[in-house]
Order: sequence, then structure tokens, then C-alpha cells
Amino acid sequence: MYELTGTIKRLFDTQTFPSGFTKREFVVTTEDRYPQDIKLSTVKDRIGILDGVREGDRVTVGFYLRGNEYKERFYVDLDAHVIRAAAVPEAEDGPPPDEPPPGFLEEGGDIPF
Repeated sequence: MYELTGTIKRLFDTQTFPSGFTKREFVVTTEDRYPQDIKLSTVKDRIGILDGVREGDRVTVGFYLRGNEYKERFYVDLDAHVIRAAAVPEAEDGPPPDEPPPGFLEEGGDIPF
């Protein structure tokens, strides 16, 4: 299972298909240096994990990657299984996690191994 933490940007209505299959999609904006809007979905009885969640809430989502082929086209779905409120991060000193520390690549900087 993978996890991502971010803010709920959009909650879509539940979709019910003629077969009785139900699905609900939502979008989470990540907290990376370059934030991404990631669409995830819940299906069947797991739609209830979105009960009480509102747009603007900071959450951590546990999900599985799902892929399939249909008529020679390939599809990927992020199938959410767990969603929980995420703690607000405390301000930290130093560079963001996706940037090397100052001097890292400069002459005399630390070597990562």
C-alpha cells in the first residue's frame, strides 16, 4: 500500500452504474515542492471512508495502484482504502526534503555515501 498526504481539493458525487457498481472520486493536492493534484477513487463499500471528509481537510490516504487493459488501451487507477486526518506539520529549519543541503554539490560538500 502506498500513502500520500495533502489537502482535499475536490470531492465528487457518488456514481452508481446500471450494474449496481458504485464509485466516488476525490482529488488531493500534495505538499511537494511542486504540488500535484492527484485523483483517487473509492469503490463499493469503501465509499464510506469519505464520510466526514470535507474539501480543505488535510489528510493521509492509503491506496493501491490498479491497472488494466481494455481494447488495447491501458488505464491506471489509485484505489483508496484508508483515509485519516493528518497532523499539521511543524515548521522545520533547513531546506525542504526534496532539496539537497547547501554545499552538497559544491566542492568540499558532503558525499551521500
